[in-house]
Amino acid sequence: MGRVERGCVVVLMLAAGAGQAAPPASRDWVGEGVFPRGIEGPAVGPDGALYVVNFARPGTIGRVSGQGKARLFLTLPAGSVASGLRFGRDGRLYAADHRGHNILRIDPADRSVSVWVHEPRMHQPNDLTLAADGGVYASDPDWRSGSGRVWYVSADGQTRVVADGLGTANGIALSPDGRRLYVAETRQRRIRVFDVGADAGLSGGRVLIEFKEHGLDGLRADVRGNLYVARYGAGELAVVSPQGKWLRSVPLKGRFPTNLTFGGEDGRRVFVTLDKRGAVESFVAPYPGADWERMKRALKKTPEPAT
Repeated sequence: MGRVERGCVVVLMLAAGAGQAAPPASRDWVGEGVFPRGIEGPAVGPDGALYVVNFARPGTIGRVSGQGKARLFLTLPAGSVASGLRFGRDGRLYAADHRGHNILRIDPADRSVSVWVHEPRMHQPNDLTLAADGGVYASDPDWRSGSGRVWYVSADGQTRVVADGLGTANGIALSPDGRRLYVAETRQRRIRVFDVGADAGLSGGRVLIEFKEHGLDGLRADVRGNLYVARYGAGELAVVSPQGKWLRSVPLKGRFPTNLTFGGEDGRRVFVTLDKRGAVESFVAPYPGADWERMKRALKKTPEPAT
């Protein structure tokens, strides 16, 4: 089990002195106050734009077409407030509606919103990650009890719990090869890693890494399998190797990062949503994001020629 040892800051400083590049500088991509409290769920679409929940008010989704260029994209149906967002291989946007106990499906072309899955047994679907078979994994925290679980929704909309008895399950991401699923437990300040079976079921659930302070929120993987983890209250992202080693920290302007995603022309630009600042910060990472790479591969696929 990997864990953060005392003196890790000293180790990182020594490593930087040995020739490693300094952490990239974060800058504002969307200025402070454009989004309210609850800014979350960043996702880059096939059009290259960034989509973020709660533009100006809860229950909306904003579209950011470039630095400083944010506007309202759509208002969700009454009673729905989204948290995590992910684009599927079909180009549609999937949203975890934590108020309505739904997973919504949005067609960016006409901005139509439909309920793909309504599951009243969910506490509140929080974050999503999409499997190669078209299914979706959703984290499901119960904030009152400090517990959580993970749901799997098949491509045809069938739901089942694939991991239970967790801490407050929040950020969720698949490894680049889709064989491992990572889940951040916010209050317990740790990340668990599961093995993904042929039927999309999960096994294992060992602790990959623990942090001694600050809650954990969203996380995403790059194409090398490194995890970028939002440490709420710490003012940074932690970069963690697939083996559970804390590689480095990326300092941010705001103290309360909620989630992140990869995008840009080459998939290396990281966008981070900052609670309380109501801003989106950005920096360039060494490698592209795994989700971004999967989306680009899916877009390149063309139908087989008629015979």
